[in-house]
Amino acid sequence: MLYFARWKVAAILGVIALGLLLCVPNLVPRSALPNWAARQISLGLDLRGGSYLLLEVDMNAVVRERVESLVDATRTGLRQANIGYLNLTGDPNNRRLSLRVRDPAQAEAAATRLRELAIPVPVRGSATGATEPDITVTTAPDGTVTATLSDAALVAKSSNAVEQSIEIVRRRIDETGVAEALIARQGQNRVLVQLPGVEDPNRIKELLGRTARMTFHLLDENANPTAGAPPPGVQFLQGEARGGLQPERYAVRRRVEVDGANLSDARAGQDSRNGEWVVNFTFDSVGTRRFAEVTRQNVGRPFAIVLDEKVITAPVIREPIIGGSGQISGSFTARTANDVAVLLRAGALPAPLTVVEERTVGPELGADAIRAGMLALAAGTAFVFLYMGFAYGLFGWFANIALAVNIMLMIAALSLLQATLTLPGIAGIVLTLGTALDANILINERIREEVRAGRTPIQALEAGFTKASGTIMDSNLTNLIAMACLYAFGSGPVKGFAVTVAIGTVVQMWTATTLVRLIVSWWYRARRPRELPV
Repeated sequence: MLYFARWKVAAILGVIALGLLLCVPNLVPRSALPNWAARQISLGLDLRGGSYLLLEVDMNAVVRERVESLVDATRTGLRQANIGYLNLTGDPNNRRLSLRVRDPAQAEAAATRLRELAIPVPVRGSATGATEPDITVTTAPDGTVTATLSDAALVAKSSNAVEQSIEIVRRRIDETGVAEALIARQGQNRVLVQLPGVEDPNRIKELLGRTARMTFHLLDENANPTAGAPPPGVQFLQGEARGGLQPERYAVRRRVEVDGANLSDARAGQDSRNGEWVVNFTFDSVGTRRFAEVTRQNVGRPFAIVLDEKVITAPVIREPIIGGSGQISGSFTARTANDVAVLLRAGALPAPLTVVEERTVGPELGADAIRAGMLALAAGTAFVFLYMGFAYGLFGWFANIALAVNIMLMIAALSLLQATLTLPGIAGIVLTLGTALDANILINERIREEVRAGRTPIQALEAGFTKASGTIMDSNLTNLIAMACLYAFGSGPVKGFAVTVAIGTVVQMWTATTLVRLIVSWWYRARRPRELPV
């Protein structure tokens, strides 16, 4: 009981010193700290104020894009194989493509061509990483060939689309300079975005709501843009409205000549000739090579730059462009040009995002919440300190010292994790204050019982700390199991509450059984009392 090895004492004091060191950055502005030391607790949306957005990925668009690309690839593949066909149509609603070959004897050859276009996707529930084709191809006696997207393909595409959307949303928000944004998946096809400090989310919504897929296409000069329906392989797209005039309509070939995914940079700037705002872009090596090849082969033909199904500009190729850079001109202002550049740098979303829920928390409400939380924390601490001091005397004040260290170590752990503190998190700290002294109460009550039984002071202390440890471990273990369940099945603030209480539970077990024991041993060796003040 009285003996602590020097290395144990050094380790205990080292943990306390490290905790104090980790708490210090919270007292200094983040901008004044170097990057390696900038580990602070961030304030959540309900404390700092800001915007909350719940976005939903449009899975219909993902399916439609896959079906349309399958139609284009099928048309090219059958033409190369000299297989005649009729009625090639895509039905995104039923996740299906169908066609009828002119010669039923070639139906199986056409089906083979379609199977070659399949993309492998993970088998649902497989633990071995097995894959299966994303389309199921069937044939009918009359020569009808049907390709249907499988359920596994839908699940895989949904998961991939959400993961890509989260990454691109994070890039776009980072480009706008919003600090400490929380971006997380919620459910199967939703993305949660919390923007602390952003009171007007309209610009963020505009940036996140645009797919920002830029592609380069040749125009079909033989097609009539005013016709009712486009010919196969062509789509009619609207241009931008300029000067109050009706936007021009373009006959754009569906084939993507150069993809915006090959952009390496995009910046807003002003045209040196007329001072208009433009977006200057640069391709990577693959895009540069492809762009040079396309412009070299199509000199004198119009080349459309399409952004989100709208033709931004369609200039005529005057000469091959081999430098890998270009310029997008249009009715841009400084802000819109910068926004388009941000979108292009961050990359295109795999599918449109729609806002299904939106909330704004003002900074005044956040300040009130912080004030109320701090008041509750201070009041709880004061009452707990007074109760322990009056109920258990000197040993109660030893427990209070451990409680102060407990709070400090909790803050240190949250700082190390760079956790976001919310109102439920503050509630977790207040709750931990009440439960942190349970272990000390068990120890002190056990010591009282041993004193009443006639044990000597040293025997009573030894029995109190030793025999109460099993009960302390069991009670706190059940608490940790409950917090693990909350973290596993909860979301957002519930997880924050679970993390705060779990950290407090682990820390208070250590302070009660180790730190208080060390303090009591120091006191006993210094005083050698004949009676214990319990």
